[in-house]
Amino acid sequence: MDRQTRIRLLTGMMLVLLLLVVFTGFTQPTDHMPYSEFKEAVAEGRVDSVVITGQNVEGQFVEAEEEETFSTVLPPELVVGQDGRIEHMLEEHGVAIDAEVEADGIWGFVLLWSLPLLIFLGFIFYMNRQARGQMGPLGSIGKSKAKVYKPHEPATRFDDVAGYREVKEEVQEVVSFLREPDRFRKAGAEVPKGMLLVGPPGTGKTLLAKAVAGEAGVPFISVTGSDFMEMFVGVGASRVRDMFKTARQNAPCIVFIDELDSIGRKRGAGLGGGHDEREQTLNQMLGEIDGFEGSEGVVIMAATNRPDVLDPALQRPGRFDRQIVVPLPTLEERIEILKVHTKGKPIGDDVDLAVLARGTPGMSGADLRNLINEAALIAVRSGSDVIRMRDIEQSRERQTLGRERSSLRLDEEEKRAVAYHEGGHALAAFLEAEADPVYKVTVLPVGMALGVTTQLPLDERHIYLRSYLDAKLKVMLGGRAAEMVVLGQPTTGGQHDLVQATKLARAMVREYGMGKLGPIGYGDDGQVFLGEELTRGHEYSDSTAEMIDREVREILTTALEEVVGAFKDLRPGLDAMAERLVEKESLTGEEALDAVRSAVGEEQRARLRGRGMASRLPEADAAATEQQEEEREDQHAGMA
Repeated sequence: MDRQTRIRLLTGMMLVLLLLVVFTGFTQPTDHMPYSEFKEAVAEGRVDSVVITGQNVEGQFVEAEEEETFSTVLPPELVVGQDGRIEHMLEEHGVAIDAEVEADGIWGFVLLWSLPLLIFLGFIFYMNRQARGQMGPLGSIGKSKAKVYKPHEPATRFDDVAGYREVKEEVQEVVSFLREPDRFRKAGAEVPKGMLLVGPPGTGKTLLAKAVAGEAGVPFISVTGSDFMEMFVGVGASRVRDMFKTARQNAPCIVFIDELDSIGRKRGAGLGGGHDEREQTLNQMLGEIDGFEGSEGVVIMAATNRPDVLDPALQRPGRFDRQIVVPLPTLEERIEILKVHTKGKPIGDDVDLAVLARGTPGMSGADLRNLINEAALIAVRSGSDVIRMRDIEQSRERQTLGRERSSLRLDEEEKRAVAYHEGGHALAAFLEAEADPVYKVTVLPVGMALGVTTQLPLDERHIYLRSYLDAKLKVMLGGRAAEMVVLGQPTTGGQHDLVQATKLARAMVREYGMGKLGPIGYGDDGQVFLGEELTRGHEYSDSTAEMIDREVREILTTALEEVVGAFKDLRPGLDAMAERLVEKESLTGEEALDAVRSAVGEEQRARLRGRGMASRLPEADAAATEQQEEEREDQHAGMA
């Protein structure tokens, strides 16, 4: 029970007590006396005075103090005004008599009926206050829940958004239009009514919209797509109308709708024809956006990470004219984002943001922020005053691989089997020049895995060669190959590897056109609940499906046989790496590669064309990497 609820309950109790006191009054404490004793006291002359009110008699003894009284009740036949009146007996014994009018009971009646009513009204008031926190009072259900920020409130600027130079350039003209609309009108230019920010979660779409409002110095109206929906029919459309009315009153301004896909999904999608209330809300929004004129100075921005489910009417010219992609940050942009998130924090001298950015491919700005925060927590737990590079690396491993499960202990036989499995992944990467460098090999249980082999790319890849995909397949199957060579039989530890390898091989054949089927791409099957037909089947025949399955099996089998053959020749190196893994439990890529090189001859050592990475990338390794990349490019040019 929160503090406000306790205050309300105490206030209600005090009001009830106050009503009881007002209606009943303050009464002096009296001793009740039987009527027979009262007659004896009167006869003995011990009663000084009495006050008669109906059948009630209150009196005072002769020698008693003023505050001490007694009371009794007369029989009905002795009440004043009837036969055998009691005043004769009192007058004979010198008792002073007074009388009061008997109350008609109106206050008791009012108290009896008003108190339950007051309690009921108080309960209704309390429930209404509780309901306001969820959907507001009944009079404001149709009002928009959008938050209106004044021009000085969005303090975010483009400098606060690290990277994304191209994205900033696209939205810069909106800022210029809101600042200087007359210059655009003279040129006859029309600024897009709506801009749709599209990108993965955590890339900073909402932050970018706030930066646009902050740079333009205009009011900023923010709302989430789910805020339009309510349990009552017609509320969503009403809130859309109210929001755009507010936008016109505050023009020039920016309206930002986050998570647009929650109300902007394709109409009529899925089974049963869709959600009528949501579709009515979308129809109202489409009409309101079309109603804007360029001179009104209202710009609509929206963000979503599911553009594939949006209704086509939202993205046509005149509504959301421009679609701006906010992708995952590149290497240079990750460096800038890390500089923003490490600003003002005690960073150690050994921290190299360039190396950290290289080891975080695919991470969004939100991921990088969480990475630095987790590293700070690790540094505090370890008693350090600064964030060290090892704290950041531990945070990255926890975020990408999972938390180490120290409570799960493997026996020596299981640990050795895991060591050979993970060593097989690493050795397959050392054999393939196209494979990403090995960063770390561990047999410690991490997340859901009993061991992990981590690879980090040296550069940003946007397209993948067939040779790179073949090398990736061999690395995935390296664990199974090591089990077949050493143990003579597979284990259950390679389940996830087989699933991922099969998925990649099937994509190579069916989507990328890299198989014997030729340059034919079939793509993925559409989802029923995204507006696709329920009865839609494959885009290829059953015989083609059999060919795809047969070729996928052939690709995986061939890759596994090649890796098994290579491992038989490099068995001493595989044994040496596994023994060191059992001993140390974790090895860097360089340490694993050195273990293999130290146990094989010169001829086998020449076959190790891949590489391993240490925790940090020394300058010598960077130069060697650049030379290796140049040789690889020359090789591809010669093949072309």
